[in-house]
Formats: sequence, C-alpha cells, structure tokens
Amino acid sequence: MDLFFRILKFGLTGFLGMAIDFGATWLCKEKIRINKYISNAIGFTLAVTNNYLINRVWTFQSTNSHWGTEFSKFLVVSLIGLGLNTFIIYLFHQRKNGTNFYVAKFFAIVIVFVWNFLANMLFTFR
Repeated sequence: MDLFFRILKFGLTGFLGMAIDFGATWLCKEKIRINKYISNAIGFTLAVTNNYLINRVWTFQSTNSHWGTEFSKFLVVSLIGLGLNTFIIYLFHQRKNGTNFYVAKFFAIVIVFVWNFLANMLFTFR
C-alpha cells in the first residue's frame, strides 16, 4: 500500500510540475518567442526544481542531510528525463508528420514519468 501512495504522491507532484512545465513552455514559446526546444528546457527546469522540493519532503520523506548530493542525483535523473522528453517530442513533432507540439509534449511527459519515478525511487531517494 505504501508504494501505491508513493506513486500517487509522485503523480500529484508531477501533475503540478506538468502545469509549471506547460505554463512556462507556453509563455516562453508563444509570448516571449524563444525557440520551442529552449522553451521546453526552461519549463522542464522550473518543474524539476519544484518537483525535487516536494518529492523530498512529501513523497519520499527524505531525511538525508546531504541534500546537495541528493539534489544532484535528482538532477541527473531529470536531465536524462529531459533528454528523453526532448527526443520524444522531436520524434512525434518533427518525424510523425507534424503531430501538434503540445500533444507530442504530453506523450513525452507520460513516458518520462515512468522513468523518473523508478529512477528516483531506486537511485535518488532509496
């Protein structure tokens, strides 16, 4: 049962992160007119910072006093996730006859969620 609630908390945290990610990406891409992939990275980075803080305290209840090392691990997992995220967007948006950018981004977020949860549970917050 603990795993179920941990996944639920991770998912809720991820949902908030997704809102931050989408909002920042949209703002940067549509209003500020920054390149869509750089906008994606900005949104992702803001979401990662938020997600680390919430997951550390709420989801995994970490008491690790070496939070810098822990954040570094979280960041590595997230950067791999960013690479996967960007690659999936590229595949769907550029290669699949122009799937809408935001639809491609949604698919990427779902796939990367699985990666992030498993990697953080088994590596970052173990």
